[in-house]
Amino acid sequence: MKSVADRKAQLLARQSDLMTRIAGIGAELDSHEAKDWEEMAIEREADEVLEDLGQSAQTELRMIEAALARIEEGEYGYCVSCGAEIAEERLDLLPATPFCRNCAPSK
Repeated sequence: MKSVADRKAQLLARQSDLMTRIAGIGAELDSHEAKDWEEMAIEREADEVLEDLGQSAQTELRMIEAALARIEEGEYGYCVSCGAEIAEERLDLLPATPFCRNCAPSK
């Protein structure tokens, strides 16, 4: 069983990785200097993929920030919906999750 301190360290490490990734995506998006239409079209397709990756990283970053706030408030590891303790196995897979298995939104 991981301690809250271990979970916090894991979340902070992932937060750092995501911030580095987002910065790299931003730099890549700003670096294009295509001169002809064909190159610009190819770059635009790549930009769309990078933008999607950046949005996904930003979403995960917000989840991590919320989890870190729950740690500071002493509420980490408990479902924000029903208040039940979140299973250790679930936190192993999704350390930033705010929901227990029963309350998790299904897609």
